[in-house]
Amino acid sequence: MRHSDAMTLQRKHAGWRYFWRNRYLYLLLVPCVLYFVIFKYVPMYGLVLAFKDFKFSKGILGSEWVGLKNFEYLFQLDTFYSVLKNSLSLSLLRLLIYFPVPIILALALNEIPFLRFKRLAQTTIYLPYFISWVVIGGIMVNLLSPSWGVINSVIKAFGGEPIFFLGKSQYFPGLVVGSSIWKNAGWDTIIYLAALSSINPDLYEAAAIDGASRFQRILHVTLPGIKSTIVILLLLNIGNLMTNGFEQIYMLQNGSNLAVSEVFETYTYRLGIINGRFSFATTVGLFSSVVGFTLLFLADRAAKLMGEDGIF
Repeated sequence: MRHSDAMTLQRKHAGWRYFWRNRYLYLLLVPCVLYFVIFKYVPMYGLVLAFKDFKFSKGILGSEWVGLKNFEYLFQLDTFYSVLKNSLSLSLLRLLIYFPVPIILALALNEIPFLRFKRLAQTTIYLPYFISWVVIGGIMVNLLSPSWGVINSVIKAFGGEPIFFLGKSQYFPGLVVGSSIWKNAGWDTIIYLAALSSINPDLYEAAAIDGASRFQRILHVTLPGIKSTIVILLLLNIGNLMTNGFEQIYMLQNGSNLAVSEVFETYTYRLGIINGRFSFATTVGLFSSVVGFTLLFLADRAAKLMGEDGIF
């Protein structure tokens, strides 16, 4: 047996021994792998509907192949460009305002010297993450209703006129971003706190000995220590610019704010699912996914050009 073949065989045996030694850890991965295979990869076969005129009676394989006609029809719709504008504007607004909030919260919690208060504050800010958007929508209606809402009750108590917050288009983006911060910022803070825990404490001691203030330690030690985490999460957020979340938008949406609240998720639901136009719904979903992947790829390349680690 040649030396190269012997080395290859030896590496294979070593790999199998490593796998067998950690077989129970790999067994824990099985549910996760099955989840992605069943709910993420298998449904990708349905993307073929975007290129067909789907009929229930004929099934996916028997339906007529129409090529790019569904995309041509989509791009000819006037409402499509309005939905595209709404989706991008809401996502960009959320990225600009929401994204820094978990970082600020993590930095603030990291500076708290009292462990009990720190744990209480951390638990308090991430608990809303476990509340359903349906419940949050009901809470916001009770807070903002022009008839019985708490906020409008305060406005009327001071002699003002009640405001229909959920019915005026100019308030909708602010409500979306504000509710996103309240619900999700605490959970995202945990990721940054985990990254902060990996920073060597000796760096803080050395900076303090050199006379660095607390703000200077945050600026020159803490932020560089979590920079890679910030970049990765920023890239993932850029990749999700075409995604606004169906539940949140649908719960806050009504006929009065439809001009600014119609995004790709609700647009697909109304025209594709409710009207039974499954080929059209798939076309819209495929378009938003391709654009999101393109944005993620370009952002990843830009990050690597600036010397950061990407995700590809």
